[in-house]
Amino acid sequence: QVQLVESGGGLVQAGGSLRLSCVSSGRTFNNLAMGWFRQAPGKEREFVAVINRSGGSTYAADSVKGRFTISRDNAKNTVYLQMNNLKPEDTAVYTCAASNSVYSRRASEFNYWGQGTQVTVSS
Repeated sequence: QVQLVESGGGLVQAGGSLRLSCVSSGRTFNNLAMGWFRQAPGKEREFVAVINRSGGSTYAADSVKGRFTISRDNAKNTVYLQMNNLKPEDTAVYTCAASNSVYSRRASEFNYWGQGTQVTVSS
C-alpha cells in the first residue's frame, strides 16, 4: 500500500508561482512512476504531468507545458510540481498519483491517489 500526502496549494494571483509537494510512504518510492492530475469544479479530472521512476523522463500536458515542471527526489520520497505563470484557468484541486508499473498519462493506470490540494488563481 502507498500513502500520498500533498501540500503547497493556496491562493495566488495570476502570473504567480506555487510549488506542490507530494510525499509518499509505504512502498519503495523509486519503484513508482508519479503523476499529477487536477480537477476543476464541474469538469472532469485532467492529466497534468508524469515522471518516470528515475526522474529521467517527464511529460506534461499541452495546457501547462512550458509553465509547469514535474520533478522528484527519490531520497526524500517526494514528487514536486513547480507551477509558474499561473492562470485563472489553472484553478483546481491538484492530486498526485502513483503507478506500480507504467509511465502513463491515463488516470486508470495509476494505483494510488492522494487527497488533493486546492490551487486557486485570482485574476
